[in-house]
Amino acid sequence: MTHKIEADKQPLRSDGSTQTIPRGLSRRDLLACATGGALLGGGVLAGARWNEWGWRASTFIGRAETYTSDLERIITDGLAALGVDAHEVQGKSVLLKPNLVEPTRLASHVNTHPAVVRGACMAFRRLGAREVVMAEGQGHTRDSDYALEQSGFADMLASEGLEFVDLNVDDVTAVKNQLGQTRLRELMLPRTLVHRADLIVSMPKLKTHHWAGVTLSMKNLFGVMPGAFYGWPKNVLHQMGIEQSIVDINAAARPHLAIVDGVIGMEGDGPIMGSPRTAGVLILGRNLPAVDATASRLMGIDPGRIGYLAWSAGRLGAISEAHIEQRGEPIASCTQTFQHLNEPTMKTLVGSYRA
Repeated sequence: MTHKIEADKQPLRSDGSTQTIPRGLSRRDLLACATGGALLGGGVLAGARWNEWGWRASTFIGRAETYTSDLERIITDGLAALGVDAHEVQGKSVLLKPNLVEPTRLASHVNTHPAVVRGACMAFRRLGAREVVMAEGQGHTRDSDYALEQSGFADMLASEGLEFVDLNVDDVTAVKNQLGQTRLRELMLPRTLVHRADLIVSMPKLKTHHWAGVTLSMKNLFGVMPGAFYGWPKNVLHQMGIEQSIVDINAAARPHLAIVDGVIGMEGDGPIMGSPRTAGVLILGRNLPAVDATASRLMGIDPGRIGYLAWSAGRLGAISEAHIEQRGEPIASCTQTFQHLNEPTMKTLVGSYRA
C-alpha cells in the first residue's frame, strides 16, 4: 500500500476510476507518526503537515489588478503553467463552482466575481470543452433566480450563453463517506457533479472565516451539497462539524482544479461581514489543499494552523512550501496581512483517521 502520488499527474476525471487518493494510514504508519509527535489521540497537530507521504503539487499566482483585467488570459496562462491543455479538456464537461454566498453585487468582496467566472468559461471553451456549466447551491437564499440577478451573475450567464445548475435542488447520488470524519455514512452529492461533470473547478473568494480560519477552494465545496437534503445554510453539515465536513466533502467530490478570486478579497469577519481587501491576484492549482495553503500564506496566515488544512496534509494533498512548486508570481511579492477575528488555532478533527 502506498501513500505517495504526485498531485500534478492526477488525471482530470470525475468518476474516480483512474484518480488515486490516499485512503488512510496503516497501523505501522500511525505508530511512526505518533512516535514523531505528529498525531496524538486521533487528532492532528502542527507537525503533521510535514508528513506528506511524497505528495507534490504546483500552484500558479497571476497578477489581476482589477476585474477589467484580461482575466481569460491570466487563467489561460495559469492552466498552461499547470499543464492543463486541450488534450485534457477537449470534449469534456466542465463545471465551474463559484462562491455565491449572498445576493448582492454592491459588495465585490463577498461573492466570486462574475468576471472571473466569465474568464474561466472562455478559457475552457478555447481549450475545446464540450460544455461549460456554472453550478452552485447557495446557502443563504433558496431563490436562485433572485441570487443570480442581485449578484450580477444573471447578466453574465445570459451574455455568455452559460448554463446554470441549481445544486440545491438537483437529483442526488449517494456516495460512500470514505474518510468518516463526520458521522455520516454516505454523502448525497448532486447528480450533475457525479455523473455529468468531467472536470470540477472550485472558484472561491479569497476570504478569512470566523470559524474555520480561512474559506477557500476546499470550504467552497460546501456549496455543492444540496440544500434540499442538508438544509439552509447546510445546517446538517454545520452540526456535524465544519472542518470535518470540509474534508469528507472534498474526498467524496474529488475536485480537479481551483481558481481563487483574490482580485478583491475579504478580511475580518468572513465569510460575509468582513471588509474588502485588495490583493490583485488569481491563484490556480490542481490540488486544493496546496492551493488553499498558498492562498493562506498570501493572507499572512500559516496554513499549518488551519485545522482542516493541517489534517489534509499527506492525506488529500501537500501544504508545506517545500512540497509546492510556485509558478507565476512569487508568494513574497504578493503577501499581505489580512485581519481576522481570532488567531487561527490548531484545532483538531474528532475521530481517528480511518483506512
